[in-house]
Parts: sequence; structure tokens; C-alpha cells
Amino acid sequence: MSAEREHTKTSNIFDRILSGEVVPFNAPDFYQLAEQSERAIGLLVDLNASKSLEDIRTHLSRITEQEVDASTTIYTPFSINYGKNLKLGKNVFINQNCQMLDLGGITIEDDVMIGPRVNLLSETHPIEPELREALIGKPIHIKQHAWIGAGATILPGVTIGKHSVVAAGAVVSKDVPDRTVVAGVPAKIMKSI
Repeated sequence: MSAEREHTKTSNIFDRILSGEVVPFNAPDFYQLAEQSERAIGLLVDLNASKSLEDIRTHLSRITEQEVDASTTIYTPFSINYGKNLKLGKNVFINQNCQMLDLGGITIEDDVMIGPRVNLLSETHPIEPELREALIGKPIHIKQHAWIGAGATILPGVTIGKHSVVAAGAVVSKDVPDRTVVAGVPAKIMKSI
């Protein structure tokens, strides 16, 4: 048996995507992605109908299958397509209308602020037309004390450094060093702080 087949046989589709493997839409276990998205959708209904921040944290803990710290604040509406690959630190603030695609993994460290309408997209597709109907996970990592401005988009595989700022509306396709302000489309370094 080939190493690829053996890997596919022993790893579930979520582990394969999280590891960065290119997973085609015709993989035998691809249907599990839709099942888990439906799970997340059902739990998001309760989260987005919450009447208190405590209830939001309780429902997000169910989605992520880990305890969300009491110091973390999330405003609804909020959207995530899987949930189990989102790792949240303490004292995180996430404003309204944030969209997270977390199959590739999203880590948000302590004291991070995320503005409204931010997109964190840890999934992508190959650019070659004949391979495009496949999914690739690339983790996003937002380090301590970073601030992601309103309407910013963080693309797959990007790390935002400690104490850095992503300006409103920026599209970040490359890593951001510590203590740096980036802005624009694509985001470019504006200054060090």
C-alpha cells in the first residue's frame, strides 16, 4: 500500500486538512465536512440567539469543544464553519459579524482585539483549474495583544505578530512581524510600533 493511501486510511479528513494535505472533493470521507458544518450551524443558532455574554461563551465552548475563558467577549452575530480547530486565549475581544473558517486551524492568543466584520480564513483551494475542487488547510496564528481592525481579512497561513495592528479593510496574505502596523490590499508594512 502506498504511503499516501496508508496516511488516508489512518487519518481522518479533519486531521489531513489540518496537516495541510490537499484533500480532493471526491475523497470518500469528504461528506464528513458537511456533517460537521451542519453541527456548527445548529450550535450557532443557539449562540447567535444568546441574550448574555455568558451564554455566548457557553455555546462557543460547545462549538469548540473547549472551555472559553470568562475574560473573553464575543458579540453576535458570529459565524464559524467547524469550530473544533479554533483555539482562544484569555481576554480576547471579538466584535460583531466575524466569519471564521477554521478547518486549517485558528489560534488567537491572549489580549487580542478583533474588530467587526473580520474574516479569518484558514482554508483555501489550489489555483490550478484541474485541482481547484480540493481543500487545503493553512493555519492562522494571531499572537498576544494584536489588534485586527474592522473589515480586515486574514488569509490562510498567516501569522500576526505580538502587539501588531492590522488596519481596517486590510487583506493580509503574508506574515506580520511583531510590533508592526500593516494596511492596504494587499497589506503592506506602514510602520513599526
